[in-house]
Amino acid sequence: MTEDLAFHERTKHRRARVLEGSRTRRGSPPAFAKEYPGQAIELPLVEPSGPPLEEVIQRRRSRRDYLPEPISLEQLARLLHFANGITGSRQAYGVERFPLHAAPSAGGLGPIELYPTIHAVEGLEPGLYHYQPVAQALVLLTSGDFRQEVADLCLEQDFLVNAAAVIWLGAVYERTRWKYGERAYRYVHLDAGHVSQNLLLEATALGLGACCVGAFYDDEANEFLGLDGEREFAVLAVAVGVVDRSPQ
Repeated sequence: MTEDLAFHERTKHRRARVLEGSRTRRGSPPAFAKEYPGQAIELPLVEPSGPPLEEVIQRRRSRRDYLPEPISLEQLARLLHFANGITGSRQAYGVERFPLHAAPSAGGLGPIELYPTIHAVEGLEPGLYHYQPVAQALVLLTSGDFRQEVADLCLEQDFLVNAAAVIWLGAVYERTRWKYGERAYRYVHLDAGHVSQNLLLEATALGLGACCVGAFYDDEANEFLGLDGEREFAVLAVAVGVVDRSPQ
């Protein structure tokens, strides 16, 4: 049996194992959201106003042919909010108003953090940012033009240079492992899939192009994002940009 399938076998749910308490929580709960120092840049508040969902699903395609044009700040706000923003709250885990995300998540723990690298967004300085969903805001982590660096991190995929933004998904592993143990490694990748699909559908609804990128140099990507690679690690990137929507 290969090493990856051995992990899959080891983390299977079996009746006896579940009854023994394999889902017992481990110590104090982790922080349910990340915060970074720095001035928060408020994003526009958004409300649902797009086309019917089934129409958007029908039109969704991966697009890499971006035009070298910016997207608006409102478009970015809508992408982030409807990907993994806060859409409600409830009492849970000892928290009176525990935030509920737009994307489904194992145990509602929301381990996915969004790190947009902004290349061309109206009103924003180019650089690496962190999205804070509770405040609907961004915090600038590092300013700079990272278009070529991001492309190089993603195995020299040069189409990323023309993306208006590349939104990295980082998984805070301990946030999910606290409840689910080793099986959390499966769950954080499922969570990333839910968030990325929301991103792709919202981009389509806005008339933009988007494409998931799973091929990147992991250690270098984690270093670029400022992640330690163990408690939190990069799992996916989603490129978004302006595309030609005129009839062919």
